[in-house]
Order: sequence, then structure tokens, then C-alpha cells
Amino acid sequence: MSALTDALFSSALAQQLLTRASFPDRTQLHCAVSGGADSLALLALATRTERHVSVWHVDHGLRAESADEFAFVRSICEQLNVECTLRSVEVAPGPNLEARARDARYAVLPDDVLTGHTADDQAETVLINLLRGSGTAGLAGMRRADRPLLGIRRSETHALCAELGITPLHDTMNDDHRFQRVRVRDELMPLLVDIAKRDMVEVLARQATVLREDDDVLEELASMLDPTDARALCKAPRALARRSIRRWLSNPKPPDLATVERVLAVACGDAGACDIGQGRSVRRSHQRLEIHLGHMR
Repeated sequence: MSALTDALFSSALAQQLLTRASFPDRTQLHCAVSGGADSLALLALATRTERHVSVWHVDHGLRAESADEFAFVRSICEQLNVECTLRSVEVAPGPNLEARARDARYAVLPDDVLTGHTADDQAETVLINLLRGSGTAGLAGMRRADRPLLGIRRSETHALCAELGITPLHDTMNDDHRFQRVRVRDELMPLLVDIAKRDMVEVLARQATVLREDDDVLEELASMLDPTDARALCKAPRALARRSIRRWLSNPKPPDLATVERVLAVACGDAGACDIGQGRSVRRSHQRLEIHLGHMR
């Protein structure tokens, strides 16, 4: 048993954080570990559950030091007797770098991989989605299912690493104010705290939980609607009709509000057909809505 393992299993802080983590009831825990404090805390607490843990590290090829980062993660895994797998992806510099890197990362990770997102990440996500004009689903933030640390603060993951004698890697992209999330973290969140005179991470994370519960109820009700039944859509509360249409047209991403409203107009007879993007249109025939390939003529 290594010194790191001894420190982990004797750590009172690790035990306390584990009681607030929400690891899924699985015998196998796949963990995405970048080498930062949050993902290292995820690995440590997953190991503390004494279930079978495997680590997945993704090299995006965006920084020259990425090879050294995998070596660091692998060394931690060796001390904890955890298997570690490297996945490499290519992400070209350019617009939407964060989103493209995230998509490339998840494409090579197990479907049930766990990530080290914390309550601070949740609060930042809610603000970013608010800036994008998201509805309740976006304002509800990230789901807990594969994010066991959403009830834990970023400061606590750093404290755990310090107690275990681990110096986390620092991603220089987290200092780059060209990225919206960095500005939200460094500029917007401190401003909100100053204005509100309270911990806004706690407030936003709690609001996300409440909205998620509301959103789940509305989604369940919307699932009972037939989105191809024009008459039923028009009679339903508009909020449920929108959700029903959004679920129907998600391929794989949901359509924007303008598209949903156009389809609802077709359902209610205000238009005979409308474009919905991706070379498709929705038309009404005998009170049924149908998706057709090709734009409207």
C-alpha cells in the first residue's frame, strides 16, 4: 500500500466529502481525470468507495505539455493501484473551442464516465445558460447522475489534494479570458457576490436543483402529448406543447425556440408548413404533423 493510499484512507476530510458525494450505485466507476484538483478529488473519493475504479485521460493536443500531464495522472493512478487509459483526440484551434473539445472528449470516453464538476461549475453553467437565453432545462444546470461532486465546492477539492500531498496540474486555458466560462468565473461571479452580499454559488446551485425538479415534471407531462397530433398540441398548455415539439425534433440537439414556435403555428393552422433546419420541413395534413425532407417550396 502506497503512502498516498494510506493518506487517503486515513483522511477525515475525504470521509466527510464522501458522505456528500453522490456516486452512482455501480460496481465499476469510470472517472475522467485531467489532473486538475476537481478530477483528482473525484479519483480519490471514488477509490475511497472501494469499488472497481478506472481512469480515463484525454489528450486534446492543444498544449505542448499534454504528454507530461498524462504521465502525472498515470503516476497518481499507480500509487492508488487504479488502471489508467489514455485517449487522444485532435481539436483544431478556432471558434467554439471549448464546446468542440468537450464533444471530442466525450466521444472517446465511456458513456457512463464520471466527471469532477463541482457546485462552482454548476453555478457557472447556470449563468452561462442564462446569458445564452436558455429555458428551464438550461437554467437547471447539469444533472447529478454522472457528476458525483456537484454537492462539493471547488475549494474543498483543492483542500483534499493539499491534505493528500498532491499538487494538481494547472490548465492555462482556465486563465484565458477569451473563454466565456473564465470571464464568468473571474469577473461575473465576484461581481454578483459583491452585489448580493452572499455566496452566489450556493444560491445558484440550489436554484438549479429546484428548477431541475420542476423541469422533470414538465418533461413527464409533455411526454404524454403526441407531437404529431395538431389538435392536441393546440389544446395543450403552450409550455407543454413547446416541450412536446422540442422532444420530437431533437436530432440530436433540441431546436431553438423560433423553430418550435413555427411548428406550433403550423399545428394551430396559422401556417401550412415551415422549415425546421437540416434540410427538413414540417407540414400539416388531416390534423397530423409530418416531417418531410427538403425545404418548403
